[in-house]
Amino acid sequence: MRRGHRNRILLAGAMLLAATVTFGFIIGGQESRDFSLTKNLDIYISLVRELNAFYVDEIDPEKLVHKSIAGMLSTLDPYTSFYPEDESDDLDFMTTGKYGGFGSLIRKSGDYIQVTNVYNGFPADKGGIRAGDLMISIDGTSLKDVSSDEASGMLKGEPGTEAEIVIRRNGEEFTKTLKRERISISAVPYYGMVDDNTGYIRFTSFTQNCIAEVREALIDLKDKQGAEDLILDLRSNPGGLVKEAVEIVNLFVRPGQEIVSTRGRAKQYDAVFRTSKSPVAPDMPVIVLINRASASASEIVAGALQDLDRAIIVGERSFGKGLVQVARPLSYKAQVKITTAKYYIPSGRCIQAVDFSHPNEDGSVGYIPDSLINTFQTRNGRTVKDGGGIIPDVTVPSDMLNRFTSELYVQNMIFDFATEYYWSQPQPEAPDNLKLNEGDIERFTAFLVEKKFSYSTESESLLDELERASREEDLYAGNSEAIEKLRNGLSHSLEKDMAAYRNDVAELLESELAGRYFYDSGMVQFSLPRDSQVKEALAIAGDRTRYYSLLNPTAGI
Repeated sequence: MRRGHRNRILLAGAMLLAATVTFGFIIGGQESRDFSLTKNLDIYISLVRELNAFYVDEIDPEKLVHKSIAGMLSTLDPYTSFYPEDESDDLDFMTTGKYGGFGSLIRKSGDYIQVTNVYNGFPADKGGIRAGDLMISIDGTSLKDVSSDEASGMLKGEPGTEAEIVIRRNGEEFTKTLKRERISISAVPYYGMVDDNTGYIRFTSFTQNCIAEVREALIDLKDKQGAEDLILDLRSNPGGLVKEAVEIVNLFVRPGQEIVSTRGRAKQYDAVFRTSKSPVAPDMPVIVLINRASASASEIVAGALQDLDRAIIVGERSFGKGLVQVARPLSYKAQVKITTAKYYIPSGRCIQAVDFSHPNEDGSVGYIPDSLINTFQTRNGRTVKDGGGIIPDVTVPSDMLNRFTSELYVQNMIFDFATEYYWSQPQPEAPDNLKLNEGDIERFTAFLVEKKFSYSTESESLLDELERASREEDLYAGNSEAIEKLRNGLSHSLEKDMAAYRNDVAELLESELAGRYFYDSGMVQFSLPRDSQVKEALAIAGDRTRYYSLLNPTAGI
């Protein structure tokens, strides 16, 4: 790194120190805290300066400082994050859903970069790029051994600029010239009728103006397709802008209702958000689907509709993220996303997990001790609880993959076979027409043999651990016969697994192919009739007595 650039970083730190010192003199009543901050910033800058001058090897000040920033922020909540100038587009994309590029998703696959999804109607799609294609180079720069993050940065750019991409498909290479566009990912990848009376909206992100897409879908379902009730699917929606969440609730709730308030140490970020417009569907029965990956603004919508007794919540306890983040500018076009407040929904409860000590593997709220849980009341007097996330009115676990199908998915066997199938078979008329026959399943089995697919069951893994422990404790010799007998009894084979899980495998393959032939909307449409949480939502929607008794269980007393 150039010496001048290092000096600019150190100068920026010195300027920050000077500003902090000045701040300490101006603001009264906080001398002790200000002195501690100034003192430790002075120590930090001195340390970096000494390392830069005297460390035995050449150091990269930018890398060093960025790592120290990451370490500092790791002591706070998981959502306060630093974005250097070259990552500012990532922050913009999270809030707007827009970026300059080609409209595809990628990942590292072997030595090169593989396309995993293509968005309908954007440059990659129009240029003939398809899922499964390998990207070999961009504008003459090889992508061999390049990370997916680096490749993503190379693909993004100003709308209107072009790039030449060398693609490898089915062993052949060719060049595509694509022009970048402003990519705006739809917040509603699919909506439609799931039976004669029930409309369905899949809603995936709370980006700027997402309300327009949801409103349009709701009006079309209600006024043109005859929907009498609605399933609003917020599963795996990570959230986004709080104002958009309030607008979504306002589609179903009359004006003047408090939806969410924010409270924090910096009073400038305290606010109360209320509905202000006439609703589109004030009386339509609504069922909201959530899961462990429904977070932030999704939890505001689900929680507010629950607190106001305006919707039935179905699925799993949500993620438990009730913190407000605000993007603040820093020097040299860097930014920091700072947690400034907590969300509180109409009953007065906070969505944020109160205990991070027992999280689920995905980071969502896990076990919460009863001593940390408080009870609140909905408008109709129903009991709801805090502690983290939204607890559904009707709990339905997500459909889980078994170990065999999970390994097929994780090892990309489903993805890679779907790529071969896509190029060898014509497109069906609709997602519902996708039905693999026995010949297709036999072909997939042969594909697994060719790829030397293998995995260990959980029982086998546990038995391996038992054998290892018994050897360490000198117990294996006396128990080897029993252990090996158990191993033979627990053994599995591809033939047995394919026979046992044939239907699950076929459904996974058909779902992947629905996405290949009909984009994301096709995959959603294909999954609906097979989704246990959607089935439960449909059952509630079709039983008005049950629906209203869930909203007001004491009404008949």
